[in-house]
Amino acid sequence: MSDAVDSDACALSNSETHFGLRIASIFIILATSLLGTVTPILFRQSSVIPRPVFDFAKYFGSGVIIATAFIHLLAPAWDELTSECLSGTWTEYDWAPAIAMAAVYGIFFAEVAAYRIGTRRLERLGIDYSSHAHDETDAHAHTHNHDPPLDVDTSAPEAPHHLPPAHSHPHGHGHGHSHGAEEEKRNLRKKEDVETGSGSGSDVDTVNQLPSSAEAAAQLVAVGVLEFGVVLHSVIIGLTLAVNEDFIVLFIVIIFHQMFEGLGLGSRLSMLSLPQKLNWARYAAAIFYAFCTPIGVAIGLGVRKSYNGNGATANIVSGVLDASSAGILLYTGLVELLAHEILLNPRMMKSRDLKLAFVFGCMLLGSGLMALLGRWA
Repeated sequence: MSDAVDSDACALSNSETHFGLRIASIFIILATSLLGTVTPILFRQSSVIPRPVFDFAKYFGSGVIIATAFIHLLAPAWDELTSECLSGTWTEYDWAPAIAMAAVYGIFFAEVAAYRIGTRRLERLGIDYSSHAHDETDAHAHTHNHDPPLDVDTSAPEAPHHLPPAHSHPHGHGHGHSHGAEEEKRNLRKKEDVETGSGSGSDVDTVNQLPSSAEAAAQLVAVGVLEFGVVLHSVIIGLTLAVNEDFIVLFIVIIFHQMFEGLGLGSRLSMLSLPQKLNWARYAAAIFYAFCTPIGVAIGLGVRKSYNGNGATANIVSGVLDASSAGILLYTGLVELLAHEILLNPRMMKSRDLKLAFVFGCMLLGSGLMALLGRWA
């Protein structure tokens, strides 16, 4: 008898109110997710959109990702993995933070392995590569082809003015004095553009230029990890929306949640430096993200009569996925987005106080809005 009572206590009656709107939510969320994700990609090289707008989207998105990890993933995972409906080993330890920690180390080890393997292959091709886009070692990274680097490392000390310009580059390959002087002027212009947020044309056509094709590949991996962490829980929140009794409130919150999250992902996709033949990958990643939550809603509506979102199995699966996603997004947000792009970026650290204040404000706004949405979802 007690088993039946326990089973009833953990049973969840799925709501079927607003069924027509629940079906419509599949297409509404798809449209708004696409809007948030694809818009930065479409306008990434537009001369109409001011550069500060892209800066805003980039750092606002960083704040969204970090708040998503803490508020929308780690907290729910904790609740799910400490549910009264669980028994045995699941009740003997706080699994949510442990799984999140394991995910952080897993992504870290995978990135280190990818870097070491990739570096060895690049060395066989005669390419030196640094794992950080903006550290001093990038001043020595070069390829042996005729393509100029896409960016300049301004952390390296400037050459003394009494030396000929050709000697200011440690890997000079016999460039003439005139050519060296012109290159130095271009480099100084790029430095000013990066620090002031001005500039146009091919020199500064994206928010985050990359020094080499190797760095482009590394950033592609970083964005792939970010998307992996984001889409894992997108299906879960879609499934929850489909059967939740507080549908209207949750529906409105998820619209903004997916749009803001899509904006963060889309701004990263828009700044990838890819070969022309791989430009389609940006849109493929954006569309894949946009479809995840609608797919979750469709699945939820299909299994609404048999699905028990409060059962042991559902809590374990959702809790493990949420905790894993939290660890992935924490690593991506704190290491890839904050540390690499701000703290370890000499150009950013030497920029004007006003620019740093703008960056911090964008991040805090993104985190604040996502944290606020956590009040309802």
